[in-house]
Amino acid sequence: MERFKAQPIAQKERAILVGVALNSRSELEEELEELAALADTAGAEVVGVLTQTRKEIDPAYFIGQGKAEELARMCSELSADLVIFNHDLTPAQARNLEKLLNTRVVDRTELILDIFAKRARTKQAMLQVELAQLQYQLPRLRRMWQHLSRLGGGIGTRGPGETQLEVDQRRAKKRIADLQRQLQEIQRQTSTRVQSRKERELFTIALVGYTNVGKSTLMNALTKANVFVEDRLFATLDATTRVLYLPDGHKVLLTDTIGFIRKLPPHLIASFHATLEEVRTADLLLHVVDVSHPAMDEHIKVVEETLQEIGAGDKPTILVLNKADKLPPEWDKRALLRRYPNAVLVSALTGEGLDTLLSRIQDEFRRMRVVAVHARLALWAQNLIAFAYRNGVVREIVYDTDWVSLDAEMERPFAESLQKQAEEMMAGEVVLKEAVPVASQR
Repeated sequence: MERFKAQPIAQKERAILVGVALNSRSELEEELEELAALADTAGAEVVGVLTQTRKEIDPAYFIGQGKAEELARMCSELSADLVIFNHDLTPAQARNLEKLLNTRVVDRTELILDIFAKRARTKQAMLQVELAQLQYQLPRLRRMWQHLSRLGGGIGTRGPGETQLEVDQRRAKKRIADLQRQLQEIQRQTSTRVQSRKERELFTIALVGYTNVGKSTLMNALTKANVFVEDRLFATLDATTRVLYLPDGHKVLLTDTIGFIRKLPPHLIASFHATLEEVRTADLLLHVVDVSHPAMDEHIKVVEETLQEIGAGDKPTILVLNKADKLPPEWDKRALLRRYPNAVLVSALTGEGLDTLLSRIQDEFRRMRVVAVHARLALWAQNLIAFAYRNGVVREIVYDTDWVSLDAEMERPFAESLQKQAEEMMAGEVVLKEAVPVASQR
């Protein structure tokens, strides 16, 4: 019987990265490092980098004809299969470059869409990615057919011509409409689920942040969940929700969401509307940052701008400086916290700072939801006293001949319900006041 032969490992595509600094090169190096990480996530091996500083982009080649010819020589010398631009190219620019280089060219948006397509696992994520891809590709179908005809050549690989192109454009538009209908139904279901949580008065928290900052690891550390974690960009595409118990016993919901990135394709933001609904409707955001990353401030800015773009920029937010375990021993952590006074320094990997973070979450929860209750109830109203114990934390209770004085902390809906019941039963008086933050009690 013949032994099974090991399957050969797929050879990585050899890629050259291209970056253009418009007027300034200050951020180009960091952007190209990120592009290299994206290329690696997509399965390519970076074999070369080409950069240029320009005052304006070239309409024909983006980088100008002289630089494009230099790039063509690099492709030949390095046996490159792929050229990746750190910018969005027009269909004409991509077509001109592929003709000159005789090598496949993708821009930043195409690369990110390809990664999302590989990462998508659930039906919702797959639909969202396919929609974004089709919306991006529709105006580029002509280039795709010309690319196929030129590189393939011969019988069976020639371009199908204008008539077939028009047919494919109609098919793409029909598929886009179909995907939009399916995603609208998913959006309706998501909105119903979110509304149900609101009606049950469940407090919701969303983890947001730049891609690969450790949101899923933090989710696992806080909730003991088993969310997929990988040290790669865009490991999480679907929103995952778990129960989080606060130190005082209150239960809230914590949701892990898709990571953001600079120049996030607008097609993706639009397509992932249902997923991002979890962020827009959350009561509190935990903005997770990789504190060890040299571009931390830039990442914070990108996330804040994206939150504004999706309508969540004004949400109450705690800044979580994650990966404290990666900071050098001599790092001045106190100075870091003075620089970011609203932040909590943690390591989701080692557990450092998680107790402090939970206390901060609890304080925000109490500030937004918990009220102090002082009740003077008739002695016979034992059902109301039981309600207070069942739905809150009773701090003090004093019995006298005819009355019971009770001090408690309750979520506002329960406190208001107790107040209403006492009035209807004419069983005494319930006064609600702002709860004292836990931090003030420590």
